[in-house]
Amino acid sequence: MTTDSAGSRKAAEIVAERWQEFMGFGGDVIDPAMVRAAYAQPRLRVLFPGVSHGILHLSRCTGYPASHDVPLVHPLAAGGFQVTGRAGEGVLGEVATLEAAFALVVAHLPEGSGPAVLGTKDDL
Repeated sequence: MTTDSAGSRKAAEIVAERWQEFMGFGGDVIDPAMVRAAYAQPRLRVLFPGVSHGILHLSRCTGYPASHDVPLVHPLAAGGFQVTGRAGEGVLGEVATLEAAFALVVAHLPEGSGPAVLGTKDDL
């Protein structure tokens, strides 16, 4: 893990560039409203975004393997959203809006979560 100020700046640049890329995605990759709602949360916009099967994944590191410890937001067929834990925590809650869903993600961030670090989950 790089903890010096140069490493922190580099990680912040990588995260910012990735978010800008995600903000430009169309609905064929991920629902743009999901990306905007996550980005609106200051504690989430410093994490490294990824996408798989239309679900936004956030990592506490910039490399692979990712941290896989930030909760996920899933759209529900009947409307609303379900927030699930990453490490077998199960369902953390069901809410009506993306804003509420990502607020729930923030409430369940791993202890000591801060800006993404340069490196992999093994560097946390």
